[in-house]
Amino acid sequence: MQVIEQLKAMKDERFLHIYDALSQDGFGPLDGEVAKALKFRPQMIRKLPMDKRAKHARSILARGGNAELCYELFGSYLLKHTKDLVLAFLDGTDVKHEDGMVDDIINEKPAGDKVASTVAELDKTFDSADVTLYLSMAAEQWPSVPEVDAAWKMRG
Repeated sequence: MQVIEQLKAMKDERFLHIYDALSQDGFGPLDGEVAKALKFRPQMIRKLPMDKRAKHARSILARGGNAELCYELFGSYLLKHTKDLVLAFLDGTDVKHEDGMVDDIINEKPAGDKVASTVAELDKTFDSADVTLYLSMAAEQWPSVPEVDAAWKMRG
């Protein structure tokens, strides 16, 4: 569960940045779950500062070990704010995709021999925290490609 490990290793400020970047109309991406956990009415959650909501959301993800929801949160952030990073990784490792979406995850895998050079190129262009975040997702998505997991672990 690489995304959960990444979540646990992440600084509070970084998670707040991701959480806030995905907010819409004053609501964070997991505010429904946060409201439920705090026994708030959904509209009342907006009275709680975003940093407190993010802290509760992070706790819900980490405590529950909800890798699927964590993966979705991180993926939404990356596709919304650093889509070029995702496209560059997929293109650099010969993964067939349509605008960042891979239809056949089982058969479309990164070329292991291209992972290290692609990651080196990504590091020249993109924020290293975003590259690391994406690698945690890729390692979870393609466990049969050990080079991806190794690239992510080297960054830890």
